[in-house]
Amino acid sequence: MQAFYADHFVLPLPEGHRFPMAKYRLLRDALALALPGLEWGEAPAASVGELALAHTPAYIRAVAEGTLAHDIQREIGFPWSVQMAERAVRSVGGTIAAARAASSQGLAGSLAGGTHHASAERGGGFCVFNDLAVAARLMQAEHARHSREVLKVGIVDLDVHQGNGTASIFATDPSVFTLSIHAEKNFPFRKVDSDLDIGLPDGCTDKHYLAAVDEALAQMWSRFQPQFVFYLAGADPHEGDRLGRLKVSSEGMRERDQRVFDWAWEHRLPVAFCMGGGYGRQIETTVAVQVQTWQVAFSSWQRWQNKASRQFA
Repeated sequence: MQAFYADHFVLPLPEGHRFPMAKYRLLRDALALALPGLEWGEAPAASVGELALAHTPAYIRAVAEGTLAHDIQREIGFPWSVQMAERAVRSVGGTIAAARAASSQGLAGSLAGGTHHASAERGGGFCVFNDLAVAARLMQAEHARHSREVLKVGIVDLDVHQGNGTASIFATDPSVFTLSIHAEKNFPFRKVDSDLDIGLPDGCTDKHYLAAVDEALAQMWSRFQPQFVFYLAGADPHEGDRLGRLKVSSEGMRERDQRVFDWAWEHRLPVAFCMGGGYGRQIETTVAVQVQTWQVAFSSWQRWQNKASRQFA
């Protein structure tokens, strides 16, 4: 299974900044031991043309040139630097690469991505460009080259924070179904309606969380029936997350991932997945939750390979 990384593009953050930049390299190191069968690839840089599928030219230029308005930069939460701009396009490029790989192999993932707070003309919440939106639009464009039908894309956003940027980009686009399960009282405090939002109360535990996942996936299928899925597998619903407000156990997080990948396999839906948020009180806890996601994904990917082997035997 292909895995795309960009952890060597590191932001020069001020001392004490709450964004856990180190988790990306720690995750790659942990996966190299846990899943030696992964095929690694450096995330390419998304092009200006690709970014323009979901973002305004003025915003793309401001990020590249370091001319972001002060309020937008403050909302993003990162000080601008050349490294910040480079990492942003690599984060998008990793999800694009994963989507292209998943379209032929069933499953692939990015160790970064999930930047769902970025809208067309501004970033926010540690998100500069919206990798999910860019990659979804690009997959539709590439599909259109050989099909008269529009590719129906489903975005399953299980980060603990509502995907307001993704929802705003696709608000009037019936070809993309946005689903968000999140802590209702958490950031962003001004939410943008997704096609399906399930806001959960503070302290929500495994039973109610997993019931919400089952209900949401069933609704997405009954209302939309996507042909391709992006899965934002945020680690921050975990009980050990300092910004999450939910209380999902490690086993509950594994079961969440299992249900998403089983649902996709049941309907034979290719899945490109990315990691999204994770702000554990101990960074090792976040990494462990994300390793679980990759282990579950790898098992599901093996199903696709077995199917292909039988098909061509």
